[in-house]
Amino acid sequence: MSTTPQATTPPRKILVLGATSGIAEATCRIWAFQGASLFLVARNAEKLAAVAADLKTRGASYVDTAVADLDDTEQHPALLAHAVNSLTGMDIAYLAHGVLGDQAEAERDFNTAAQILHTNFVAPVSLLTWLANFCVQRRAGTLAVISSVAGDRGRKSNYLYGSSKAGLSAFLGGLRNRVDREGVTVLTIKPGPVKTAMTANMPKSEKFADVESVAESIVSAIDKRKDILYVPFQWQPIMFIIRNIPERIFKKLNL
Repeated sequence: MSTTPQATTPPRKILVLGATSGIAEATCRIWAFQGASLFLVARNAEKLAAVAADLKTRGASYVDTAVADLDDTEQHPALLAHAVNSLTGMDIAYLAHGVLGDQAEAERDFNTAAQILHTNFVAPVSLLTWLANFCVQRRAGTLAVISSVAGDRGRKSNYLYGSSKAGLSAFLGGLRNRVDREGVTVLTIKPGPVKTAMTANMPKSEKFADVESVAESIVSAIDKRKDILYVPFQWQPIMFIIRNIPERIFKKLNL
């Protein structure tokens, strides 16, 4: 692993929401190697305990956990306050909560569509509103959030997922404009397809990006206080081209 320990600085205090996702796990392994203090939140208690134990063995200076359904927005204030108290502060909040959803089912059933939108947009907005206000009060902190290249333009193959991520990216852009002057960094992370458990059954998944490389890029972008990260990097020019295809042509494409 290319990232080296930071023994000369105090351990960073990092809150990870959706800690058992493939990308989040890989990112946390890097932070554990650096000796970070971690508070992990996920829905699956058994998997969360396994991830926490693994991170302790990898060098994390402190690991605490909470089992929670992040779709339950009413529980967010208490959950986040508990996490911050456990860490005795917070330097980074890393939000990796989301679902791909079933596009075909969402086309037939509004409730399925609404659930995708809630998980990928409404719940993150609830979490980020509390976290942003916490950081603004302290005039410090980084909010790093996984969105997606799918949000750059709606396509028939995944427009429910894409629209939820488009909304999230727009929210993050506005939030960044609000809090940057208060000393708070907002990083929008836009991965292309990544090899994780969530994408294992997708066609051509063997060609997807390596999750460890993606995690290293995310950690580097956070350290550099970047605003937007396309990862792998080639997705930035790819999506520039896709965004600029005229609609009269784009609407006839099978994407």
